Amino acid sequence: MDWTHYRFLSLWPLPHGTTAVYRALERVEEYPDWWPQVRSVSRLNDTTGVITIRSVLPYDMTFTARETRSDPAAGVLEVAMTGDIEGWARWTVTADGTGTLARYEQVVDVNKPLLRRLAVPGRPFFRVNHRLMMRAGRRGLLGHLQAV
Repeated sequence: MDWTHYRFLSLWPLPHGTTAVYRALERVEEYPDWWPQVRSVSRLNDTTGVITIRSVLPYDMTFTARETRSDPAAGVLEVAMTGDIEGWARWTVTADGTGTLARYEQVVDVNKPLLRRLAVPGRPFFRVNHRLMMRAGRRGLLGHLQAV
């Protein structure tokens, strides 16, 4: 088993329409306004940016995200990532009753040297750290969508 390889899945049921959720998720440069763990987003061009995140554990992760798919009709936003983490992430936004389900999938390898060294003993903590970040992101998005 490669202890530095991760697969994550988060499901965010949201009481808002799919269009509003998709629009909020596609505006990555606004994530720091509503998602506390997204510390910064610096656009390099229309499809690429540098993102720094930090959850509960005391380490930052910085990576370049390059848009590989933006399909509003299908509700899909996908990026390729390189840097402290390497792989891909995808939002899929679908109708769910009277609201929306935002499905986040991520498959990455960790390149950050400290996290590679701590891969085996730290793995459960890194997974919880990610889960806490995603929980806070959902709360932040809910507040953001209610304010719009």
